[in-house]
Amino acid sequence: MNPNLSRLQPYPFEKLAGLKAGAAPPAHYHAINLSIGEPHHATPSFITEALITHLHGLSNYPVTRGSRALREAITGWLTRRFNLAPNSLDPERQVLPVNGTREALFAFAQCVVDVGTGTERPWVMMPNPFYQIYEGAALIAGAEPWFLNTPADHNFLPDFDSVPSEVWARCQLLYICSPGNPTGAVMDIATLQKLIQLADQYNFIIASDECYSEIYLDENAPPPGLLEAAARLGRHDYRRCIVFHSLSKRSNVPGLRSGFVAGDAHIMEKFHLYRTYHGSAMPPPTQAASIAAWNDEHHVKHNRALYMEKFDAVLTILQPVMDVQRPAASFYLWPRIPPSAQCDTAFARQLYAHYNITVLPGSFLSRPAHGINPGENHVRMALVEPLQECVEAAYRIKECIKNLTVC
Repeated sequence: MNPNLSRLQPYPFEKLAGLKAGAAPPAHYHAINLSIGEPHHATPSFITEALITHLHGLSNYPVTRGSRALREAITGWLTRRFNLAPNSLDPERQVLPVNGTREALFAFAQCVVDVGTGTERPWVMMPNPFYQIYEGAALIAGAEPWFLNTPADHNFLPDFDSVPSEVWARCQLLYICSPGNPTGAVMDIATLQKLIQLADQYNFIIASDECYSEIYLDENAPPPGLLEAAARLGRHDYRRCIVFHSLSKRSNVPGLRSGFVAGDAHIMEKFHLYRTYHGSAMPPPTQAASIAAWNDEHHVKHNRALYMEKFDAVLTILQPVMDVQRPAASFYLWPRIPPSAQCDTAFARQLYAHYNITVLPGSFLSRPAHGINPGENHVRMALVEPLQECVEAAYRIKECIKNLTVC
């Protein structure tokens, strides 16, 4: 067996199941799950129809690159959304469809990390808290994770200036997530450009997870992306820059398992080779549904409006009783637990045991690093349920805070 498998920690939801074990919520409260980022808004009918209409495509083997039509739809969307120069992104060489970005984010590290023959493992850097796929990908590739804390006093963003030069020198891959999971924090263009310059200086690759880029709360301020930052530097080859996008959150199709990877043509060529052997071609009906989704913005704007309505309602209830802020983007709240709760796991268990509300303890999404654990004393709440369910959950959380017992 691969010895690096023993370095993997239990997934956050496995830890959550253990935390909830033995608790029996009162029967008069129906269950409300705010722990998992699974969109529950209706899938647009035109996406479903496109999938059904093209089921005849099951008689053909798909190619790893996907259809030209899909890659052109993706390229067109990227160009429009991130203000790229026309024809600056080559659909033949710089775009690959993937079966959900989760598998692509994991596979990417296996492709690009070089453990070499030295005694020191290379660094794969990542935000902390983080999407656990980054850590698992680094460990299985034989690298060492290096955590970039994202504390509240730094606006939930990494302090890249504090990273020692010797760490940058060992870095081969930097995962960033903007908008962030779980914090919803957004990196600005200047920060993204600084990272590109560091990548040039220290010769590492930037993998930008932008899967929440279309769930933002200000229609006049869409989050910038890594390719956009590169283009503004005049780098239309997007050297050392790779972005990951998904339809799961944008279009409410997590079960479709559809996303894409785009950027540096040289890196994409090698990743395509890897994926050819990996056997990860997207089924033709999924490609057809994806084309329809990437070519439409109306449903995405409607989706954002639904989330904005939920944030408005829930924050009105919770802000008087706990330290919780409106994020710039994503559909998560990342509140600090009340002082009387003492610890995030105890607060999460109390919410479940007494009010049948499931939230995810922040410490399940983070690691102790550089003297702190930035996930401790936070919980993640995903506002993915319908409005009335989110409001009901907020009232129960408020009631729980009023009646907290010391853990």
